[in-house]
Amino acid sequence: MKRFLILIGALACIPQLVFAQKYNPVANPDAVVQSGETRFTILKPGVIRMEWSPTKSFEDHASMVFVNRNLPVPHYTTSEENGWLIIKTDRFTLRYQKDSGKFTADNLRIEFSMDGKTKQWDLDTPNTGNMKGTARTLDGYNGRYRGKAHEKIDLGTGLISRDGWVLIDDSDEPLFDNSDWPWVMERPDTTGQDLYFFCYGYDYKSALKDYTDIAGKIPMPPRFVFGAWWSRYWEYTDLELRNLVREFHSHDVPLDVLVVDMDWHITSSPEWYENGKKGKDQAGQWAGWTGFTWNKHYFPDPENFLNWTQSQNLKVCLNLHPASGIQPHEKVYPEMAKAMGIDPATKKYVPFDIVDKKFAKNFMDIVLHPMQKDGVDFWWLDWQQWSTTAIKGMNPTFYLNYVFYSDMQHQGNSRPLIFHRCGGLGNHRYEIGFSGDTYITWKSLAFQPYYTATASNVGFGYWSHDIGGHYGGCSDGEMYTRWVQWGAFSPVLRTHCTKNACIERRIWAYPLKYFYPMRDAYQMRYAMIPYIYSQSRKAYDTGVSILRPMYYSHPRDEQAYLFPDEYMFGDDMLVRPVTAPLGEDSLYTKVKLWLPQGDWYEWYTGSMISGGRMVERSYTLNEIPVFARAGAVIPMQPKMENTHEKSVDPLILNVVPGDSGSVSVYEDAGNNDNYKNGKYAFTDVDWKKNGLTSVVHIHPVRGEYGGMLRMRAYEIKMLLTFPPEEVQINGQPVPYDSTLANNTWKYDGDGFQTVVLTPEIATDREITVTLRFGKDDPGLLSGKKGQTNRLIRFMKILAEKGWDKSKYSNDTVVYAAQLMHRLTMHPDQTEEAVKAFNDHYNSILEMIRASAGEHPEYLPYLDMLSISKDL
Repeated sequence: MKRFLILIGALACIPQLVFAQKYNPVANPDAVVQSGETRFTILKPGVIRMEWSPTKSFEDHASMVFVNRNLPVPHYTTSEENGWLIIKTDRFTLRYQKDSGKFTADNLRIEFSMDGKTKQWDLDTPNTGNMKGTARTLDGYNGRYRGKAHEKIDLGTGLISRDGWVLIDDSDEPLFDNSDWPWVMERPDTTGQDLYFFCYGYDYKSALKDYTDIAGKIPMPPRFVFGAWWSRYWEYTDLELRNLVREFHSHDVPLDVLVVDMDWHITSSPEWYENGKKGKDQAGQWAGWTGFTWNKHYFPDPENFLNWTQSQNLKVCLNLHPASGIQPHEKVYPEMAKAMGIDPATKKYVPFDIVDKKFAKNFMDIVLHPMQKDGVDFWWLDWQQWSTTAIKGMNPTFYLNYVFYSDMQHQGNSRPLIFHRCGGLGNHRYEIGFSGDTYITWKSLAFQPYYTATASNVGFGYWSHDIGGHYGGCSDGEMYTRWVQWGAFSPVLRTHCTKNACIERRIWAYPLKYFYPMRDAYQMRYAMIPYIYSQSRKAYDTGVSILRPMYYSHPRDEQAYLFPDEYMFGDDMLVRPVTAPLGEDSLYTKVKLWLPQGDWYEWYTGSMISGGRMVERSYTLNEIPVFARAGAVIPMQPKMENTHEKSVDPLILNVVPGDSGSVSVYEDAGNNDNYKNGKYAFTDVDWKKNGLTSVVHIHPVRGEYGGMLRMRAYEIKMLLTFPPEEVQINGQPVPYDSTLANNTWKYDGDGFQTVVLTPEIATDREITVTLRFGKDDPGLLSGKKGQTNRLIRFMKILAEKGWDKSKYSNDTVVYAAQLMHRLTMHPDQTEEAVKAFNDHYNSILEMIRASAGEHPEYLPYLDMLSISKDL
């Protein structure tokens, strides 16, 4: 205890060196079985570490991948039989022939049960069912392939395999030392074996949980990360960026992060050129590619610029290409040179060496920290990390990510965040990933959902793609719209492109037919942030990323493996982005997808669809294939300019048709690490339908954190319902009010939904909302939202290109198209109006069909409206 108190006192004197990430690499002795030159550590019922060392020098340092081995000891037994050591857990039986030396297929084997069948593994067993992991970058890829050689991307080995097991060889991984700021060190014994065997059968989620328990949790990004990011490779000035932000506001497009690419620093100088061609710097790279000095011509007062971004609630990320080190022209060169023992008068550059602890500390303290104090929120570690370091086996990309991330932990000012390329297994501890420079093609777009979902197989759940693609093409309104829609349902929504004037990334610069769907996607993204943030907490707790393949929840269903373009976005939303253009002379794109067993609510058409089958659906440009699980409660927030514009009040709860459901809405301070220490809160919500009565129960908040709301209203949206006959809040009737004041309800025809707004109430109180309906028939309402929205499109075309009114009725079209609007004004007419709508709709189809001879331009609308009957 005395030594402990002395250590705490010493660390209090040097808070900048306190390492926030807790590594516990030494296993509980009770979990260890040692026999001669081998040591086995039972880490989980389905995970065992297997070491062989000819010198019996077993390793207790954390490796780059595995950092936590001090876990609760699972139940296991040991025995010996005819010279074989036998270790049994609830999931497997290991046999090793004692004193037989290095692990081989002859002396080591493991048996386990999978679906009632016994399977046997040894070192020669191929992992043929592996579902892959991820790659360092998508630079230069057009879908799965890169370059003229048509090189297929290698996604490596993931943790999830249909074989029910995976082996990770950690034998060559460098180690962390035990210093206050753990630093890389080479393995002292490179002749041994250090293997981790994961055995899980079809319980894929348990494999991810076990992995992140041992290899480190998937940390929660700051809340603002889930808002929109603006990024573009362009020589922006301070003034241009301010005007850009004003354009976001004037066009009602939300924004949270401003990424400033490399031209924030000095990128050119006359003395760097010879005969009009830029020369190389002392590191042998193009001069100006690396830089750390603000270009005062573009940013006259950087501190003033950063103060302004803070006043706009914007976070700023600056691009870095650090490989050329500190060149003599840099403002910080004299101080950095002296710190590294170089005489500044020599003008010799300071080489970049990220595994040199002295260099790394000086680099952070002298070069980067002053800019962070001025207001730079995080860094984009872009390219030029090369492939080797002075430490054998140490991936420079991985270690650069580690140093930057852990340095932010040392500072302790905010939740750590970096933006980087993937450095391999274990890099899930340092988000956010930058996937690199892809081609602007439909192939690139089509590959990204699969690529992102598969990355969750190694816990790398926060890929950020160049939404719209990077290079190799110009602006295509339809493609960009679909890319933005995919971005809205991806981990990070960040637009980007190369320095090319023909590429446009401002969504308001496109024709309205593209701008409106893109803005809707942005606003849907912001509405979903409570749902997304709650799922981010689940990823931290369980190791299951927010965007994951279908086979996680349906491992035994073959269909789950056959539709790689679709994924679960959290627990309750299924998404299959549109990644192909509209059909020729068509207003929609057909999409084939698989819906798991159960009923699903198609978000953009309001259709209820039974699952357990493959379906083909049609989607217009403003529709996204998004399905919510029947009974789910999807938490959302009011419209916001950015994620921190105001508190989430009211909290919006979308109740999907079904029999019952629940959700736990997670909240914390949003930008500190206190969430790891119990400073957070959950609001539990459940609901149940009993006949014609639905009851929504909002429980008192669990937990607390600094700044949490003590009073809040709740907006409950009962999707696909008829207007109720009575609504009660905590047993007291509440009135109908078309303006939806607090403690009232209204009917929203635009979504065929009943909306109840509670009064402001203490968050530690229970709320029960009871709705009694006179009619419960979601099937009658199913699809009407999509049909009506598509009919509105034809109504607008009809206004431009009219038909013969003596033969065909405009009134019928206009009347039917305004169904949702009329129901909002007159909810008491809902049932009769919905029934009449079907007759009107069929009548409209007949009129279009009859007039198509005179108006062939109507044919695409006839096709669209005809297929809409199936909604």
